[in-house]
Amino acid sequence: MNEFPERHNSAQLFEEAKHYFPGGVNSPVRAFKSVFGPPLFIKEGSGCRIKCEDDYEYIDFCASWGPLILGHNDPDVRAAIHTAVDRGTSFGAPTRRGNELGALILQNHRFLEQIRFVSSGTEAVMSAIRLARGFTGKTKIIKFEGCYHGHVDSLLVKAGSGLATFGVSSSAGIPANFIKETIVLPLDDSKAVEEAFANNHDIAAVIIEPIPANNGLLLQSPLFLQKLRELCTNYGSLLIFDEVISGFRVGFEGAAGHYQIKPDILTFGKIIGGGLPVGAFGARREIMQHISPVGNVYQAGTLSANPVAMAAGYATLQKILSLGFYEQLNAKTTDFVGHLNQYVAQKGYALQIEQIGSIFWLNFSRNKITRADQIAQEGMEYFKHLHLFLLRNGVYLGPSGYEVGFVSYAHDQVSLEKAAETIIRGLDYCFTSKI
Repeated sequence: MNEFPERHNSAQLFEEAKHYFPGGVNSPVRAFKSVFGPPLFIKEGSGCRIKCEDDYEYIDFCASWGPLILGHNDPDVRAAIHTAVDRGTSFGAPTRRGNELGALILQNHRFLEQIRFVSSGTEAVMSAIRLARGFTGKTKIIKFEGCYHGHVDSLLVKAGSGLATFGVSSSAGIPANFIKETIVLPLDDSKAVEEAFANNHDIAAVIIEPIPANNGLLLQSPLFLQKLRELCTNYGSLLIFDEVISGFRVGFEGAAGHYQIKPDILTFGKIIGGGLPVGAFGARREIMQHISPVGNVYQAGTLSANPVAMAAGYATLQKILSLGFYEQLNAKTTDFVGHLNQYVAQKGYALQIEQIGSIFWLNFSRNKITRADQIAQEGMEYFKHLHLFLLRNGVYLGPSGYEVGFVSYAHDQVSLEKAAETIIRGLDYCFTSKI
């Protein structure tokens, strides 16, 4: 008997996929290991809704993990893609569309002077790290526990046994020598960063998600971020803001603009491609001139600045630059989250819904959380049951309690009210049942 009859077709497709792909998926979180049942196989999306292969419809707060700030299948983005495809899909050569998207970004982002397009956020971060090392002549990188920067060898590292120690690999297949070049520190701890700089004179860069959103939404104090800026300046190291998620999401200038802090290098992905595979890294001209062919830091990619992806990104960024876009998007998210938090407070549930811009996260705790080690594991069990309840009632969240949710411009008031009502019923079920 199928325990999840509403996912019959998805379950069959998942079993089939296991023959083709490791674990039946092409990215681990899609396997639904942290929640109940087989993963949904998505057939189509429109606006703020998706439909699975079993023809059930869901109000979607995953948004392809963030890129779809305009919602699914936006007509202007779709038209731009069709126009581009009609002229060809890939040339491995410069195109006008690359110039147009590059100019649009640089003209509206005060912290960038030059940019280079790549094909993913991971590739952007990998290239930024190499550039930082090439520019400074130093080798070590400071990263923070709870920040994820893609599957880059030297950054798939978690904290060791000591506070300011070198980390340990979080994946097999990474040589120990790579790990020795990475120092892993806790978030929200300026003293630990000061000690790391004092004890290591070969730090090329500090990399951080200025809005950590891959392991919960761990909002940092602006003072902590400013301290990183000061330490990097004082010690001749570069500050890298990984804005793959936050870039163009909390504002066109992302977290850098939100906090008014100028990093040395920024990395992007997600929204910059309008739903297609794109990443980018950028910096002031002095730094970017170290990239080949003008400099000695090598980076290349056959599909970099692919014309179809450039067209999708340009159409997306043009729309989000319209007057009042972010004010409206952030306001509807604030209303949605505020309604839920008000209900939670009335009920006294051990839950806070964190928010910045149009990003939100269900924190199953009564405490404000700024570090990964503060996340209560028991909260993941609540999320697991809530996720199942929501799927069975037409609301889709990413399949992990550590993942954030996204509100898109396509989320209308009726859909947000319906989703809030469903989430409230789900919370009542979770907190009043013996889970």
